Amino acid sequence: MSTKDVIKNSVYESLAGGTGLSFMEVGIIFLLAIVVGMYVYMIYKLSAKAAFYSRDTGATIAGMPIVIAAIMVAMQSNLIVSLGMVGALSIVRFRNAVKNPLDILYLFWSISAGIICGVGLKLLAILLCVVMTILLLIISLIPNSKAASVLVIRAFDDTVDWTEVQKVLREYSRNCKEKSRSIRNGETEVIYELTTSRENEMLQSLKRFNLDQINFLAHDGEFRL
Repeated sequence: MSTKDVIKNSVYESLAGGTGLSFMEVGIIFLLAIVVGMYVYMIYKLSAKAAFYSRDTGATIAGMPIVIAAIMVAMQSNLIVSLGMVGALSIVRFRNAVKNPLDILYLFWSISAGIICGVGLKLLAILLCVVMTILLLIISLIPNSKAASVLVIRAFDDTVDWTEVQKVLREYSRNCKEKSRSIRNGETEVIYELTTSRENEMLQSLKRFNLDQINFLAHDGEFRL
């Protein structure tokens, strides 16, 4: 056999040769990917808010490491399959909108875990799960600052002293600011922005005034200092 034939055979074996992984090693990789996928899914299910929890997203998170691990095993088998998968994945486009930005973190965690399992780095996959769990636990323990609430008061000017109303609001709240005031047919509507943890006491104190309507709106969204 000539040198040219040897080079040709070696190139062919590198392009289409079989994988060096045994059946048991591949089985261990898939088993680890299943365990990691279920673990990420359980963390997602426990930490996701009820308003943003999606069963389909959870199933995607659980199954993603297995699929990615299979791709990584196949890509290690030969170069032709690797190039084919890279070309196929490059034309795939996902248009599903993510409701909660935190879901992106879980999806990338699931994908990264699948890649790590696929290349056989078992300890790194376990370490990734431990570090991410600790990080999410620390973030969940950090208290959120309470956002300002909105108080809407309607009353006739000849039946209420607005100065006394503002004194009550400042007594039970902090950072009380008048945001708007409108008058229609002799009735005044005033909107206050305030921060309080004693809303029940404040509303009970406002009852002694001759007010037509009181609306207290609590902010339930995200707030950042």
